Amino acid sequence: MAWSQEHKIKTRQKILNSAAQLFTQNGFDHVGINDVMRHAGLTRGAFYTHFSSKAELYAESIVAAAMEIGHRTDPDHPDVPPLESIIKTYLSMEHRKGETLRCPLAFLTTDMTQRDEQVRNAYTRVFKGFVNNLGKHLEQQNGYADTQKSMQQAVMMIGGLAISRALNDDTLASELLDSCHAALTTQSN
Repeated sequence: MAWSQEHKIKTRQKILNSAAQLFTQNGFDHVGINDVMRHAGLTRGAFYTHFSSKAELYAESIVAAAMEIGHRTDPDHPDVPPLESIIKTYLSMEHRKGETLRCPLAFLTTDMTQRDEQVRNAYTRVFKGFVNNLGKHLEQQNGYADTQKSMQQAVMMIGGLAISRALNDDTLASELLDSCHAALTTQSN
């Protein structure tokens, strides 16, 4: 009996969700196809029905992980908080730990230079979307678009979070996040 189209879509999404979680937690080199499929509660054989390679899965999982961040930062999406709240949540110790929110831009930034074009293209699209969402907030707040300012905000948020994750001193990491938050809040006003 053939699987319904709805079942195939749900299965593919289940694989992407598992991959996004595992890759953002452990990086490309420390996650295998078997790990993803086990996490998704599926067999390895099901993988090849949906993806041709681990690199393809990685690229698509970056986009899948970013969609959650995108829904939380896009001012056109219902119930999105103001920019100040987004910055505070993004630059939090909870986000640093990655228990509920894992931004692939910050969690995978050092991994990207070693990946193929397909993966880097996905990362680049996600970055552009993040900058665009921040730009929309700035435009709503200030009445005009400022691409340079939204790019600066994105870099400070992503870089601050990425560096905080690399530190093994929680106090210093918290101070770094607070410092980035203060700079961004001052810049936004």
